[in-house]
Amino acid sequence: MGSAEEIAQDAFVAALGQWPNEGVPRNPGAWLMTTAKRRAIDRMRRDQSLATKTQALERDLPAVEADFAASYEDIDDDLLRLMFVACHPVLSREGRLALTLKLLGGLTTAEIARAYLVAESTIAQRIVRAKRALSEANVPFEVPQGSERRRRLASILEALYLIFNEGYSATAGDDVLRPELVEDAMRLGRMLSHLMPDESEVHGLVALMELQASRMPARVGPDGAPVLLLDQDRNKWNYLFIRRGLEALEKAESFGALGPYGLQAGIAACHARASTADRTDWPRIAALYDALAELAPSPVVELNRGVAVAMAYGPAAGLEIVDALVSEPSLQSYHLLPGARGDLLFKLGRFGEARAEFERAADLARNSREKTLLLERAAACVASRNRQ
Repeated sequence: MGSAEEIAQDAFVAALGQWPNEGVPRNPGAWLMTTAKRRAIDRMRRDQSLATKTQALERDLPAVEADFAASYEDIDDDLLRLMFVACHPVLSREGRLALTLKLLGGLTTAEIARAYLVAESTIAQRIVRAKRALSEANVPFEVPQGSERRRRLASILEALYLIFNEGYSATAGDDVLRPELVEDAMRLGRMLSHLMPDESEVHGLVALMELQASRMPARVGPDGAPVLLLDQDRNKWNYLFIRRGLEALEKAESFGALGPYGLQAGIAACHARASTADRTDWPRIAALYDALAELAPSPVVELNRGVAVAMAYGPAAGLEIVDALVSEPSLQSYHLLPGARGDLLFKLGRFGEARAEFERAADLARNSREKTLLLERAAACVASRNRQ
């Protein structure tokens, strides 16, 4: 398929996702042409960026082997090929991911550091060590096959997951969303599901990204401020993405027990299936978080579990879980911890404590839109306290 045909197809897919919710524009042809033009510009920019990233990676890896071309063409996307190359097992898991996210994901060192809740200098050191290790080990610039490809899959999935998350909820700057990162992660995830159709977690991640991305049209208000999940207009959700996500989740479930991405997709599916916020199956979500905490425990998972338990069984039950995380070292600069704690304290009528938590969360937030929202919630605590 030629580039022009692919771009036209992308424009029609965008129309299928947007027109059912927003209505057919007055001039459909002009809308499609404008959308296709924007996609073409985005593709040219991505191709230019990819060429730069390829040159950077080639400088750090030895010369191409003679049989490289055959294996390289097995993966029909330049960026996905390079991700497989960069995720070489000679590197530590941390090194593989830092290098991939920096060179190929387009994330800054600061953004990667926030994703892993570590110091920026730590990520910088990981990237330097990863480049040095590839060079010293004389790693060939080639795409892996068979079992070696599967060995690198976990790192590829994690990299795509983090790229998507940065696009879905920008950790800094003035915008809530970075759609170009979301689109890249979803595109590569879909390609990966065709390349490795027998891997449950590939389908699980695709399902998670499709379901999460379906909310993007409702995630930002007219003034650019973030709209919380329970306050979103669900009529604006992209139901084409929801259908794709549920289909991918069904494929993941067909392999048996779900992995971490599949479980998170199951949580997203509970929201997608609820016609209104008050019809959300919170006990089911809490149970899925229990399973996720058993399979892939982390402070962030535990924080999300606390929020789900609060929604299912009351704020006091959730606060007990969240309070246990207050002294967790990795969450000391994580603004969502005091933000969640402030929300639960507010629901319990402890407005003074809630205000302090929202203000602390605002101090820690690096995204200006999130900071504003948290300060507004702190002000609401004052108003509620005055009405007591």
